[in-house]
Amino acid sequence: MLSTKGQVIERLLGGAFICRTTDEDGWRFLRIPANREQVDVYLGQLNRLVATIGTGPDSEVFFCGYGTLGDAERKTISEQFRDICQALTPLVEWLVLVQDAAGQDAPLTEGMPVRLNELQTVIEDTPAFREQLSHLCRHRLFNSKSVDVDGQIKQIFKRLCDLGYLIRPNPEKQIYLATGKLDYLYEVIRFIDDAEGLNLEGQAESAVQGQLL
Repeated sequence: MLSTKGQVIERLLGGAFICRTTDEDGWRFLRIPANREQVDVYLGQLNRLVATIGTGPDSEVFFCGYGTLGDAERKTISEQFRDICQALTPLVEWLVLVQDAAGQDAPLTEGMPVRLNELQTVIEDTPAFREQLSHLCRHRLFNSKSVDVDGQIKQIFKRLCDLGYLIRPNPEKQIYLATGKLDYLYEVIRFIDDAEGLNLEGQAESAVQGQLL
């Protein structure tokens, strides 16, 4: 059986985003400087390192980055970045829908719960939200063929779990938790906005509004 360090290294190399929500034991392990140094020593042999994002010590998200960038590393990063960019619009539209339907002032972040049944009820009772959901399902990222809200929303949540943006701690309950990968997504959005002057979230909101007019 792998030690905690071994499990953390395996998860990092597998592309996981380790946060308090997805892996509290691994997250606590990496918060200890001596443990993180040991992991970095091992990863350094593979030209990898432990990278972090987060606004505070209790919201750190750990993932695996490259130590130095050569042509092969740049190619891999470019492919990963392109995949994320292609998924940005539907992901941001989904985040806007959840925020609006829940009446929240702040966007969904790591550790926040999303209760599927409550969200579904609000969407079913609001024609504008139903149209937003239907539009989301036409994106290749979600690709739901269902014509009813129940099938559409469950397909979207399944895909978001598959992609690592949500987890479902208890399979007996329709309660999902946002993971630290969402915080990484926000960093990507900020990077693109700063680099290219795009305002992606504003564009997504405008697109949604355009669908409703």
